[in-house]
Amino acid sequence: MRNMTFCDIFSGAGLFSAGFVDHGFEPVLAIDISKEAIASYNRNLRDVGVTASVSGFDDIPQADVLIAGPPCQGFSTLGRQDPLDVRNDLALEVPRWAKASNAEVVVVENVPPFLSSQQWRRLAVMLEGQGYEIFTWLLDAVDYGTPQLRRRAFTIASKIGRFNAPAPHHERITAGDVLAREIPVGDELHRWPQPVGIAAQRIQLIPPRGDKRDLMRLAPELCPPSWTRVGCQATDVWGRVDPDQPLNTIRCTFQNPSKGRYLHPVENRTLSLREGARIQGVPDHWMFAGRPYPVARQIGNGVPVPLARAVAGAVRDAISKTEIKVAA
Repeated sequence: MRNMTFCDIFSGAGLFSAGFVDHGFEPVLAIDISKEAIASYNRNLRDVGVTASVSGFDDIPQADVLIAGPPCQGFSTLGRQDPLDVRNDLALEVPRWAKASNAEVVVVENVPPFLSSQQWRRLAVMLEGQGYEIFTWLLDAVDYGTPQLRRRAFTIASKIGRFNAPAPHHERITAGDVLAREIPVGDELHRWPQPVGIAAQRIQLIPPRGDKRDLMRLAPELCPPSWTRVGCQATDVWGRVDPDQPLNTIRCTFQNPSKGRYLHPVENRTLSLREGARIQGVPDHWMFAGRPYPVARQIGNGVPVPLARAVAGAVRDAISKTEIKVAA
């Protein structure tokens, strides 16, 4: 089988690309507006990353596959779901890149609500106008070897016919399976913000598998009035990771305990950057460029590598079968 190539737009640090590289695809271009993310891409994958806007870039190479992870903030249930978010229309750059690259297959990753948006409908119509057939997959990363509940939508635009979504694995990995693995001394990503003041007091009181509800019971003086007003909403905030379960979706703010269940199961701290990367299936030899928050963004905004690998395998198999039929 010949070497297959791909472009990655809105590439971030390359977690989506990593799955394709693992299946023998060769990246010819990765593009993202974040210089830190591109520095990470070039360090860990191939030196083909460019810091630029997708919408203002015209030097588009030929590739067998185009993959894209356009901004999801305007569609995500974890955000405002603002239909007027200017980033929403960036997804409509994909057809231009598909045409210029002459890709046989286009894979667009986003949050599930993206499939109900007007941008997705316009995207689908534009790609169909170029001769692509459109298929959609809803996949959960936990079904593909990721210790995390993370549902993602994949739009497949194909010029080689329909092909099947990757079959789920049957054995789920828990957060504890990953967090129990030893981290070598000196790993510069094994760091976290040191809690101080009221934050430190809260964390020390939260029991294993506990969360803000335990704080409200044990130390109401440490709890703002807003917690009482919201009642049973957002119960995961200031929560400890349950080691016997997959983690909930890890966000780019996973080192902030007020954003979710991101406290270590037993230690009085949030997850480290390395632990967050492991939850996303990132190999330990990867290093990320930038200060802690840009690194956390690169980790939290990426496609979990095991899920990316499963999608890439399905694409590889479909292209291979098509080439075998043509040869025959």
